[in-house]
Amino acid sequence: MAELTKSGLLKWLRETQPSRLQELYQQADAVRKQHVGDAVHLRGLIELSSHCVRQCMYCGLRQGNRDLPRYRMTREEILGCARQAERLGYGTVVMQAGEDDLLTPEWIAEIVQWIKRETKLAVTLSLGERHHEELRLWRSAGADRYLLRFETSDENLFRVIHPCRVSGAPDRLTLLRQLKHLGYEAGGGVMVGIPGQSFASLAEDILTFHVLDLDMIGIGPYIAHAATPLGSGALRPAIAVSEQAPNSEEMVYKMIALTRIVCPDANIPSTTALATINKLDGRKLGLKAGANVVMPNLTPVKYRRLYEIYPAKACIDESAIDCNQCLRGQIHSLGRFAGQGPGGRGTSQASVSIPPGAHSQLVQLHA
Repeated sequence: MAELTKSGLLKWLRETQPSRLQELYQQADAVRKQHVGDAVHLRGLIELSSHCVRQCMYCGLRQGNRDLPRYRMTREEILGCARQAERLGYGTVVMQAGEDDLLTPEWIAEIVQWIKRETKLAVTLSLGERHHEELRLWRSAGADRYLLRFETSDENLFRVIHPCRVSGAPDRLTLLRQLKHLGYEAGGGVMVGIPGQSFASLAEDILTFHVLDLDMIGIGPYIAHAATPLGSGALRPAIAVSEQAPNSEEMVYKMIALTRIVCPDANIPSTTALATINKLDGRKLGLKAGANVVMPNLTPVKYRRLYEIYPAKACIDESAIDCNQCLRGQIHSLGRFAGQGPGGRGTSQASVSIPPGAHSQLVQLHA
């Protein structure tokens, strides 16, 4: 299909004319409305632990960041957050952490079992690269979804910014396929504007979302962290200036819109990172470009500053109640409504064809 070609996506990613981009966002929003409706699903985020054994070149949680105080939430704190999620009307909790070996498979399984037994919440895990048997155990315990962002489909760039922990371990794309085989709804995603990331790489990312048939797709800007080799400038991947994709909010909106058109029934969040670079309107503009999910933070405020993947994260001092009210207000201001229940991928998930209007919208650029 012509609309799925890399060259067509590339032209859109390089487009700068405001009127043309507005047409793209409007078309993506129409595809969103047709395939996933006006509901915006709220996924309550619980950041379990800031400990991490990895040395990723972009992440503030990397083990080499000795200046970051670390924490690990207790079982009681986590369960308290889950209860609050249900009281606030969320359908899902997302339990996220660095790759922390002291979050044992059995301990996580017990928490998943408690949440599934005591609440009606869907459970999403985002705990990094884990062994197949761990993933199987958590699925058996009742976990519904697993998020594993692959950050970039450029294998060479990925190896530079994300050193392998265990030689010969499955790569993230392989793990995403395994997750789907285990029965999880599988989520991936990328950063936009990583130093060394080209426009062509971003186009390939969108095609990769399509090939993997992902249920959830997270897209956010790369935000530099000074305590990392990439953010400090100690690591400088070589790339021509004309080929370097910017980490601008406009580029993120383009990626969200094109991803919505190519993957019409996937769940796509308007991310916290997007809200960080545009605290006033970032989330709303992401929703207008085709997103249908937001992730209010349930992590106790005393821990939030310590979960510093990148600096100056949005909503860092907001209580869970204030965050909930703010996001619901933004959703309603767009003429949309907060979704009810777990909000999984729709029954049309087998279809990844592009609606008729979307094809002409993509092709018109080249006429």
